[in-house]
Amino acid sequence: MTHSIILAIVVVIATTQTAAWAQSPAKAGSEAPPQDKTILVTIADARSGIAQWVDLGEPGDSPGDIFVFDQPLLNSNHEPIGKNSGFCIRTLPGKFSECQWTLTLADGTITVAGQESDTRTSMVPVIGGSGRYLMVRGVMATTPNVDKTFTQILTLYCFRQDRSTGACQ
Repeated sequence: MTHSIILAIVVVIATTQTAAWAQSPAKAGSEAPPQDKTILVTIADARSGIAQWVDLGEPGDSPGDIFVFDQPLLNSNHEPIGKNSGFCIRTLPGKFSECQWTLTLADGTITVAGQESDTRTSMVPVIGGSGRYLMVRGVMATTPNVDKTFTQILTLYCFRQDRSTGACQ
């Protein structure tokens, strides 16, 4: 009977906290909603730089193959703004890879990781950053283009920004 009472108390507390957060995240004791939202549009240029498939399994496109890249990163006007570097491990041949890469910009880096589709837009989580992007969170919508570039639209959230440096904290 003691275990039933404890379980009931835990369920009530969890339900109360979830309901409170849905009404007001700050009042529920969790982090407040993001204060600043930034949209950053970049173009990953897969037409130049390093783009190397490492064939590790069965010959051809197969699970476990690795794609390594270090390519120019462009702004929406196709002007160089940094580097787009990382790797992908093939999970479903012809369809998906599990990837991690870093966008290196003049004012910091943004690292993303997640599943990327060969043919359609993928939503890849932002997992960290440095410089101006320290402690930033968000998501990247990455879309393969017919010209072997990728349009990357990053929606970045900063919970607290350092007014003197502009860095997210």
